[in-house]
Amino acid sequence: MLIESILKDKGGIVTTIEADATLSMAASLLDTKKIGAVVALDADGLIAGVLSERDIVRHVARSGASALTMRVSDAMTRGVITATPGETVDACLGRMTDRRIRHLPVVQDGVLRGIISIGDLVKWKIDSVLAEAEAMTAYIKSG
Repeated sequence: MLIESILKDKGGIVTTIEADATLSMAASLLDTKKIGAVVALDADGLIAGVLSERDIVRHVARSGASALTMRVSDAMTRGVITATPGETVDACLGRMTDRRIRHLPVVQDGVLRGIISIGDLVKWKIDSVLAEAEAMTAYIKSG
């Protein structure tokens, strides 16, 4: 299965935040949207990084509550690893596992088209295995 199929089911809405926003603003956004990460955009609207709940927690653990006044750009992961709609689920799962990341922005022709999480991909894999098992069971019972 291709990533574009997952985005069709999930939708292409991506929650973004400006890289110069504060970690407090980011934490509030993550809470409101009930998500684990946001894509940070630079002044030109291009992907500057990804900020996760873990990034925020790490900085609060190091600096206390004052970390919440830090800029997203100071806490986010730069050098973002992305996926394309035409990639396979297995290829993206492998990349996420190798790089130890949980979110991949999906980019096509330089445009942010969506975001996938490791949870999205694992859910798809489980659903796929269950569907295959059901098909095999039906085939055996019909034989």
